[in-house]
This record gives sequence, structure tokens and C-alpha cells, in this order.
Amino acid sequence: MNRTLARYRNSGFGKFVVNNQKYTPILFFIGGFVFDTLTLGRIDRTYDTAVLCLHMTSLSLMLYLYNIAEDENWISQFLGKYAAYIPLAIQFSFGGLSSAFVIYFFRSVSMSKTISFFILLVLLLFANELLKKRISNKYLLFSVYFFISFTFFAFMIPMFIKEMNTFIFFISGLVSLVITLSLIIFIYNSSPSIKAEVNLKKMIAIIVSIYIGFNVFYYFNLIPPVPLAMETGLVAHHVEKRNGDYTVIYEKDEWYVFWRPHHINFHRVAEEPVYVFTSIFAPTNLTKSVSHRWQWYNPKTESWEVTEDINFEIAGGRGRGFRGYTYKSNLMEGQWKVKVITEEELVIGIVDFEVMNVSDSYTSKTIEKSF
Repeated sequence: MNRTLARYRNSGFGKFVVNNQKYTPILFFIGGFVFDTLTLGRIDRTYDTAVLCLHMTSLSLMLYLYNIAEDENWISQFLGKYAAYIPLAIQFSFGGLSSAFVIYFFRSVSMSKTISFFILLVLLLFANELLKKRISNKYLLFSVYFFISFTFFAFMIPMFIKEMNTFIFFISGLVSLVITLSLIIFIYNSSPSIKAEVNLKKMIAIIVSIYIGFNVFYYFNLIPPVPLAMETGLVAHHVEKRNGDYTVIYEKDEWYVFWRPHHINFHRVAEEPVYVFTSIFAPTNLTKSVSHRWQWYNPKTESWEVTEDINFEIAGGRGRGFRGYTYKSNLMEGQWKVKVITEEELVIGIVDFEVMNVSDSYTSKTIEKSF
């Protein structure tokens, strides 16, 4: 092992790392995020599942070794000087999991109140760079671990049992809570130094508070309904199914508007119906009832009014998402939005547009695309 380390330090890469220690962590951080972005795709893919499970297992094991190795025992003797690298392993697994969740949640989050949870995840991702300086703070360390663990099981349990609802979310959180508290109590009873450093009641209170916070976020629809994700959502002039594909005719926005595929203004001629097309990703064999909730903004009351909920079932397994559409005629002019929601009224995505009546057809400004 010593010879291997010596060869590493004398290599070109090793010298680069030593000479740029100040910048190396952020470079590895960015590299890891880019790697996850390029390699992680579907949460139900074997590779993705294996990587996430490996990260979670490694994080739990390293957390145990890190706290136990501080005492004089056979583990600290066995690890020897290599125990100093355990915090790096913790940071690596934490960074891998948090960046993966940011990627998956980015697909699921709508630009609504669920964005707050996504922002929290992004902040947690960048906090990975600060954790190495605060990793000795056991309260922070186990709080971050529980946050990551809860998110992990919120993804994995619905995927494995092929069902998602409020009860499943509650069970996912409970599993994470039990595992985290069991790990904390086991470490606490095994390590004299942890007993001297940590107030167990305070630690448990912090973890339970985070658990309650997760459920409050869920109750107020602040958490996207993962693992569901809206792959595509647009307002269209016509939708038709041809030979297994959906042909959609819609007005494309300017090239620099990368966050929305359709034009925000829907130019309607006479009594033309308005279509909303969506494709929703769901793990293989997971079925779920969803709705398109059509809402119109009433300028007199300055509030959104629900005009209709149109329900349909989605079935998981298709890489580009389960496709479906709804349409309505005789829409009033003004601002509209169609919320794509679950039966628990969790928001999967939102399609915004404004209906504007025109006399001339906009066919020259529309495009036709197959999904």
C-alpha cells in the first residue's frame, strides 16, 4: 500500500493534486456532478439503482467507521493512518447522492412552490464543499445523513413496490427514521468518545424535527411527487395519435427560451380547441391516476379558478414518459395554466399559456413534432 501511495504522489496526476490542493476539491466536486449528469438517467435503471444503493451503503458504513475509529479499539488499529481518509469517503458518497437527487428532482420539479424544496437540495449539494470543514460536528453530520437517507427511501421504496401515495411516503420516512436512529444509538453505545461528545436526547430531537419538517413539506405540497417526473408539457393547436406516436402541432418559442418548448401566447382562431400534451416518466410497472387541472385567471377576483379536472391513468416503463393529452373548447381569453397533479394533488408539472383571439391562422408559425 505504501509503495502504491508513493507511486501515486510521484505521478503527474499526483503532483497536480498536491500542487493544487486549494482547487482540487471543487474540481472533483464539479467533475462528480458532471459525471452523474451524463451517466444517471432513469431511477429504475439497474445501473442508477446500483450506484445509489452503493453510495447509501458506503455512506452508512463510513459514518460508523469514522465515529468508532476515534476510540482505541481494534477498528482504529486495523485502519491505522488510513482512517484519516474516511471523511473524504463520507464526502464523496454524500456528494454523489446529493448530486443524483438534484438531477432527479430537476426533472420532477415544477416552477411553483415545489421549487423551494429543489432549491434546498441545490443548497445541500453545494454544502458538500463546506461539510469537510464541519464534519467533526456530529449533529450536523447525522442531520445531513438523515436528510439524504429520507430522500433516498422516498425514491427507492415506491420504485421497488410499484406504488406511490401518502401512506408510502410516510412509510419511506419511517424506514429512514428507524435506520438513522438505530445507527446513532448503536454508535453511541459503542463509542466512549461519542458518549462524551454527544447529547443523545438532543441528537434524537434534531432528527425527529427534520422528519416532522419533511412531512410538513409534503402536507403543503412543497415536495415533488418523485419518482414521477414530467418530461414534456406544452400547449398545442392539435394532437393526433399516428402509428403509435403522438403528432403535436404547436407554436414554438424563440430559440433563446430554452426552459419552455411552446410559445407563451396561444393564438386562437375562431372556436379552435386548445390542447395540452404531456409525457410523464414513471418507473416500470408503476401505475398512477393523474389529472390535468385546467385553471383560468379571473382578473376581477385576482384569483385562479378551476374550470375542470380531467383524469387519466399513466403506466410506467417508457423512457420518454407516458404520453397523454386533454383539450377544451370555448376557452375565454386570458391567462391559463394546466396543473398536472396526482390524486393526492401533488404537482408533477405546470403548463402556462395565454389565450389570445386572432383573425388570421398561425399555421405558418407552428411546427409539427412526433413524441
